[in-house]
Amino acid sequence: MRAHFILMGTIGLALLGQATAMAQGKPGATAVLKDASGASKGTATFTETPAGLTVTVAAAGLPAGAKGFHIHMVGKCEGPEFTTAGGHWNPTSHQHGKDNPAGAHMGDMANLTVAANGAGRMTATIPGGKLSSGASPLLDADGASIMIHADPDDYKTDPSGNSGKRIACGVITAS
Repeated sequence: MRAHFILMGTIGLALLGQATAMAQGKPGATAVLKDASGASKGTATFTETPAGLTVTVAAAGLPAGAKGFHIHMVGKCEGPEFTTAGGHWNPTSHQHGKDNPAGAHMGDMANLTVAANGAGRMTATIPGGKLSSGASPLLDADGASIMIHADPDDYKTDPSGNSGKRIACGVITAS
């Protein structure tokens, strides 16, 4: 009986630790962004919050300017074009873009602004987004990836936002 309480106490503490980590905003998933040559171009963290899935990106070594930035539906980043990542994460079957009256994909993000020194940082929240639970989890059987494009997203062209070549990709993995 005592062993049962100790085991239950250990499980309870583990679950409490997970809940505390989520409440404190600790990442539930991460991705390392790499270019076609395999050079690191930054990191992304994913945290479930009461408001949805919060994504934080810190990029470096990129060309300056606004860059399209999306979550893609397959967890594969094979260069040089990263087409293995598939299209944008779109479990709700919407069209692309915040300015599209029929939009937006859940994987549509605001443009990432990259400074003259090649660095860019942003945080965004995907309302209703979940990592591994709910009706449309991000980390399903074939995973997911995060992508930076060469050009800015126009927030309306379906399905890609007219954001150009895929220049950095990272496979999203649970922490």
